[in-house]
Amino acid sequence: MAASAPRLYLGCPVWAHAPWRGAFFTRDARREEFLPQYAQVFATSEGNSTFYGLPAPDTVARWAAEAPEGFRFCLKFPRAITHDLQLVGAEAATAEFLDRVAPLGAKLGPFFLQLHASFGPARRRELEAYLRALPADRQYAVEVRHAEFFAGGAAERDLEALLADCGAERVNFDTRGLFASTAQDEFTRDARRKKPRVPQRTTALTPRPFVRFVGDPEIARNAAILDGWADVVARWLAEGRSPYFFTHHPDDALAPALARDFQRRVRARTASVPEPAVWPAERERPPEQLSLL
Repeated sequence: MAASAPRLYLGCPVWAHAPWRGAFFTRDARREEFLPQYAQVFATSEGNSTFYGLPAPDTVARWAAEAPEGFRFCLKFPRAITHDLQLVGAEAATAEFLDRVAPLGAKLGPFFLQLHASFGPARRRELEAYLRALPADRQYAVEVRHAEFFAGGAAERDLEALLADCGAERVNFDTRGLFASTAQDEFTRDARRKKPRVPQRTTALTPRPFVRFVGDPEIARNAAILDGWADVVARWLAEGRSPYFFTHHPDDALAPALARDFQRRVRARTASVPEPAVWPAERERPPEQLSLL
């Protein structure tokens, strides 16, 4: 298990979301204040923007300067690697990506590799070759979406054995809250079209289990599912693991609220998880308003 004390790395899919101004961020927060304010509350964030293209070198340098020690960026491999090339002939693109974000240094958490839904067991050799060629001094998590990897059979067992042997984690992508929702707003409908509807997994192959949870837009309706995850995360912490848990919301407006709700549930099960931090926006409010929160 991990050499350092186990901890929960909790965060959202993004750290720079302008609609959070006045609710999570301070009312007049500038873009360069988003990451520092976000990192006052959360210890990690997904870096979904890298899926669509490489950040400029000065952008990476700014992230490195703005994030505090102990913060972890979990960056997604570019789609050019995972979806266009599907891992084959991707050596140059992979090296360019890893070199570009290397200035983040110790602030890099597990990278995650989201495979195309068509990438199934027949492509095992390509996956193994790709994983074994990655730098061994970094951490990786692999998200699969092919149905055979959720059938509980030989293909799924072989996938997990391969990942474990490579020191990589399996991403637990839980969309049950999203698909149980009765909401019919544009964002929720769009999320249901785009997200996979796959069986829940609570896999932990390494000291760093990795969960992406997409919730019902109505926070309270996620209670039963989040209670189940809180039990799992508390168990992982007791085992000495340091899980990464990301809360998604259809338009991400309430992703921080969903994360805070989850943190309170885990806190109720283990004192090793602190109470949620006060949000930057809440510090702006008069004391009598803050006492009501």
